[in-house]
Parts: sequence; C-alpha cells; structure tokens
Amino acid sequence: MVLRQSRVPDSVAARRESPAKMMREYGIRLAVHLICTDFGDHAAKVCDCLLRGGSQALDDIVRTTKLSPQQVKTYLRVLIQHNCVQASSMEQEGGSGEGHGVVTQYMLLFDNILHRMRFPKLLAIVSEELDKECEELFEAFLNHGWLTLQQILDRVRSNQNEGNCTDQDALQGSFTKLVNARYIECCPAPDPFLVSQDKGKTPTRKLGANSGQAVEELVIGEQFDIAKETPAKAKGFPVITDTCSDIYGDKSMDNTPGNFIGKKRKQDALKGAVSGTTSEKNVPWRPNYKEFVCHLRHKACIENVRGRLDSGAVIVLSAMLEATQSAEKNVKEETVPLLIHTITEAVTKSEAGHSMTLERIRASLVQLGCPPNGEAADETYKIDLKEIIELAQNDEVESIVLKRYGRNAHRIFRLLSKSCCLLETNKISETTFIKKKEATKILHKLWKDEYLHMEKFFLGGSRQSQFILWKVKKDTVRQHILDEMYGAALNLSIRIIELQRDKHVGAPRERDERLAILLQASLMKLDDALMLFHDF
Repeated sequence: MVLRQSRVPDSVAARRESPAKMMREYGIRLAVHLICTDFGDHAAKVCDCLLRGGSQALDDIVRTTKLSPQQVKTYLRVLIQHNCVQASSMEQEGGSGEGHGVVTQYMLLFDNILHRMRFPKLLAIVSEELDKECEELFEAFLNHGWLTLQQILDRVRSNQNEGNCTDQDALQGSFTKLVNARYIECCPAPDPFLVSQDKGKTPTRKLGANSGQAVEELVIGEQFDIAKETPAKAKGFPVITDTCSDIYGDKSMDNTPGNFIGKKRKQDALKGAVSGTTSEKNVPWRPNYKEFVCHLRHKACIENVRGRLDSGAVIVLSAMLEATQSAEKNVKEETVPLLIHTITEAVTKSEAGHSMTLERIRASLVQLGCPPNGEAADETYKIDLKEIIELAQNDEVESIVLKRYGRNAHRIFRLLSKSCCLLETNKISETTFIKKKEATKILHKLWKDEYLHMEKFFLGGSRQSQFILWKVKKDTVRQHILDEMYGAALNLSIRIIELQRDKHVGAPRERDERLAILLQASLMKLDDALMLFHDF
C-alpha cells in the first residue's frame, strides 16, 4: 500500500498565482495615487519607479521615468521633504583604474506614504491627547514635512505683522508638548553612509568625523532603519547628490560616515530650541509616525480585549500599556515586564480601577494570559501584544468570510483556522454538521479564492482511493486580505477625489456632500483594518 501526494498541474498553479500577483499591484497603485493626489504626476512617476525597482541612483531613476535630471531632482527633494523617500550614500567600485566612488541611492518609504491618508486620524489623536493649539501646530508639520522652530516663529511674526496676534511663548509651549509626547522627532541624517558587507566578513568599526564616537557599520537593510530613526545634526533639509554635485550646490555639507546623534543630542536640541539658541532653532523636526502606530496598536489591543474579556482585564491592560509606553523598544512583541506592585499602583491611579483589589488584578492578568515570573515582591508580568493582535486579525478574517460566503462557510473556515493540522473532507463535514456535498462545494470555493490550502493524497493498492486534505495558511490568507484592502482603499480614495472635483466644478449638491462624508468615514474604518494587518 503506497501513499502518494499529487501535484497541482503547472497550468493550474500559474492560473492561481496570477490573481495574487495582480492584487499585490494594488499596494503600489494606492501609494502612487496618494503621491499623485498630493504632488502631481511627475512625483507619482518617481514614486512608481522606486516602488517597482527598489532603491536606485539618480541616473537609474532618470532612465526609467524619462524625466529630465532636474525634474527628478526636484521631485526627489519634495518627497524627501515630506518623509516619503530616504537618501543614503554607498561606496561603489568603479571601472578599471577608477577606484572606489560614492553614489547616492534613494529608497521609497512605503509606510510613510500610506500614513498620508490617515492624517485626519493623527490630528484627532493630538487634539484628544493634548489640545487644539498642538493640533494646529502638528497640522503644519503634516503639511510641510520638515520644519524648524525658527521657521515656525518666523511665520508667527509674519502673521503678527498682518494683524493676527499669536503668543510665541504659547507656540513654544505647544512645540514642547509635541516633543514630550513624542509626536514629533528630530529628522534623521540627511544622507547616511551605508556600507555593503562581503559574505563572511565581520563588521568593522569607524570613528565619526564629528561625533568622536565609534559607530558600528551595519549591514545594508539594518542601517536603513537606523537612518530613518536616528536624529541628525542640525544641517537643515537633506542634500540630494548626483555623482559629482548636489542640488543645493553646498559643498560644505557634512555627509561623512558615522554622522549620527543619540538620545542626548535630541534632548539637547529640544532644550536649545526652546531656550532660544539660534543654531538649535534650525534643527529640523518631523512627525513621528512610529509613535502614532504604537498608540493605535494599543487602542486596537484594548478594543479586542474589551470584546472578549471583562472590564477588569481592559482596565489592567490599559494601565500596563500606559505605564510601559515610554519604555517600549518593539511595539510588535511584548510589553516591558512590570512588578506586581507597579501594576497595582498604575491600575488604582486610573479612575476606572481605583477600587480594584490585588486579587482581582491578578485574576485579570491570568485572563490576559500573563503568567507570573518570580515570586512575592519580585513577581513580574508582561503581556503578549502579538497574540492579541493575531486574535484580532483572526476575528477580522472570519468576519469577512461570514459576510462574503455565509454562515456554513464561516463554520468550516473557523474549524480549519483553529486546527493545527490538515483535515479531510469527511472529517470537516462530520464536525460542522454540514452535508458532504455542500461542504465540498464551499471548500473548493474558499480554495479558489485563496482562503484555503488543499493537498491531494492517493492511497495505492488493490483499490485506489483519493483523499483531499484542507488547512488554513494564515500568513497567505492575511496577505490576500491585505491586498484586497489596498484595492478597496484605492477605489474609495479615487471616488472621494471625484466628488471633490465635481464640487469645485459646479454647485455642490447635498447628496454628494453626504456621500463624500460617508465614503471618508468608510475609508477611515477600512484603514483601521488595513493597519491591523500591515502595521501592527
């Protein structure tokens, strides 16, 4: 008796791959649409080129987009200004006898482009957490990308000359609030130096020309994250260089390796900016999208727990997230471990948890799946945020299956989603109490739409038998759902733009205005689900 696994024919595999490839296109189209809406067709061409071709040098972008070098430089400058592109210098070997040269590569920041469609959501967070004045100042950062405190103060003086009186002290106070809340941050190095590493070669260490500190040269890929997150020296806006010259014509700009400033520099920059030091007032600042993602991730975790557990678990989770937010290193994994007395203090400080006892707090921690680590006074707890987000993703996928395919399909999908192994068709039919004929039809429909994975096995012998086994590949399904969300967000964005265009052309109709508000609300709700799968 021989058990043999069948293979899906190449033609079927090719036919089933093409929709996935097509839907991955929607993420690119959405990003290009957002850039086109805000900055025009030429900027969208540069965006499309970098999305499809990856990091490229200036000459490569010019060759692909068919734009003039000056046009490409202009729109790269705009995209860097608005935190959509990151420039970096790399050492490159030249031809025979030419030695080594430095070339500037440009990488598109896809996540930052998507953040552009959630600006209203970010402004609402600032208004709720801080005040209206901070919201107005933060809106200026969203509209201009990079701003220095000096530019903000100059604009206030200009408004005062026109009769619009604004208190500079109040403005500096709002600026300080945004920095303390980590809603804005120092801009990264304008042109960080990345070093390619040969296989088997250990990382080297070099001294920064100005910092006087040893900076490890990391492998390309890891360095981009550092370049995006590490505050830079006060050098104004980024320099875009060709092989020999830069756009601004400033040869004195320091782009040497190791030009990174740490946390202390950022604090010094804030103190100097607020106290009035001229050089520090010229430090560029930008929106800190990472902090907002962390904030929205915590909100999603709390809402998921609210729907599954009791109010005590919600109170404890909220208190722990608030207590550990400033110390978090990786928002996608776990909270920072907290001592039980620290958790108790954080819970009882809150209005909703002031009456909770230690016993109830411990019971809520058990509900949240937090096993204690240590004993007595040294007892610590940490929450697995990743598990909560995965539960929320599962709920979202099951909700989509229920709405699209019906209750029976939802029961089958839920069974396979919770199962850790392949299940045979008869087993699925018996467990879900659905007739085999209908269950088979549903299974093939879900498989065709890429919600299920199928494997066929043949049992050889005197009587050959075929078994069809099914399972849910969660990563594949989540990518499929994300692709569909990109397409839906693109369609909603296009429709909203069309309604706004019609409003400017003719007299606005009440029906169109109501429809535009409804579509905008739908886009924000869809973006919540999109962030659940993409950002969290």
